[in-house]
Amino acid sequence: MWLLDQWAERHIVDAMRKGELDNLPGSGEPLALDDDSHVPIELRAGYRLLKNSGCLPPELEQRKEAIELLDILKGIRREDPRYQEVSKRLTLLEVKLRQAGLSTDFLHGAYADKLTHKISEE
Repeated sequence: MWLLDQWAERHIVDAMRKGELDNLPGSGEPLALDDDSHVPIELRAGYRLLKNSGCLPPELEQRKEAIELLDILKGIRREDPRYQEVSKRLTLLEVKLRQAGLSTDFLHGAYADKLTHKISEE
């Protein structure tokens, strides 16, 4: 066992003996774990840390930005000077996503509206 593991284990055992871990919320209930079976074991801790801190992979950040740009386009008229610029940025993002091998169907049709609604709820 690594030194850090031993240190953590000792503190956990001490806290259990003192009763500091009794009556915690969710005590006795099963853990709701994410399925990370597709992530190599050596990367799981890092991925979980990034996920919990709100960091997204670049492709997902680009998808999120594309949805935001689509929302902006829906809210302005074609005559608006910003429309052309936002449209170009959205097209560029769509090309980048396609080059990365990702589908951009979420930007077109009813699925885009559902996805936008779902993201705005979170």
